[in-house]
Amino acid sequence: MALTLTDQQTAASIVALAGGVGGARLAEGLQQLVGSRLTVIGNVADDTELWGLHISPDLDTVMYTLAGIANEETGWGIAGDTWQSFEMLAHYGAEPWFRLGDRDLATHLLRTDLLRSGATLTEVTTRLARALGVQAHLLPVTNATLRTIVLTNEGELAFQEYFVHRRWQPRLLGLRFEGADQAGLTPAALAALDAAATVVLCPSNPFVSIAPLLAVEPLPARLRVLKAAGVPVVAVSPIVGGQALKGPAAKMFAELGEEPTALAVARRYTDFLSHFLLDVRDADQIDAVRALGLVVGAADTIMLDREGRRRVAAAALALARGAA
Repeated sequence: MALTLTDQQTAASIVALAGGVGGARLAEGLQQLVGSRLTVIGNVADDTELWGLHISPDLDTVMYTLAGIANEETGWGIAGDTWQSFEMLAHYGAEPWFRLGDRDLATHLLRTDLLRSGATLTEVTTRLARALGVQAHLLPVTNATLRTIVLTNEGELAFQEYFVHRRWQPRLLGLRFEGADQAGLTPAALAALDAAATVVLCPSNPFVSIAPLLAVEPLPARLRVLKAAGVPVVAVSPIVGGQALKGPAAKMFAELGEEPTALAVARRYTDFLSHFLLDVRDADQIDAVRALGLVVGAADTIMLDREGRRRVAAAALALARGAA
């Protein structure tokens, strides 16, 4: 049976925590349902500086997806982009292992210039998203410097070195979030959480997209307060049938000694979570997740197109409101 939302539900303020392809796609589904009533808080711990430019890969993946211009084949960058700038860099003898398309390059050029002029990352992100026609409010979790450092069997690696240059092949031993003790949640993000009727943890990588968000105080504390106040905090599992649909999440679980399952994802969030949506292929885990004290639902969570994104978003919100 198709899931539907009441007018009251769609009018409510929704906050999504998102990063990466899966998170961006669910965020776009939520935007289809509630438009400007959606605020997306994005990860900045994989930001990097390259060729003198400030790059925000997770924010940009979400922004381009919300704007309808994302490259769906690669999961990053802009559809139909060209590569002449980086081809010229290679011609000069550089080794541009982190590739930026020509149109994508404009985003980083303007972001860098605005930041150097004194604008905050929140202000810059808002300007870029509005220029692309994004309806939702896209916010970085912090304006401070926050960086993911990956602890591997080959030593400590900066996130993009591990993820892009090394293609996440070194064995993961752990993670630390450099600057987390000094980074603070932005006033805009705090205000969005204070006004939230529902919070959705998108099906993003728990280790490198969601964990950096939770490393920023007082985000976990705010989520606990919301849960205690009866505000639904619902997560959608990024693990389906023991696999991540995209990226290294399943590999990371295994390398840290844990079976990659929807249940393993739910366990990471039980401190502040009230609801959990897993895929119908993992319905055998419903009782185990429910035993964690969560309200559990199952749906087809594969998001192959815009309709699929809208369907999963509706399922998450329906579960949060007790309509599933």
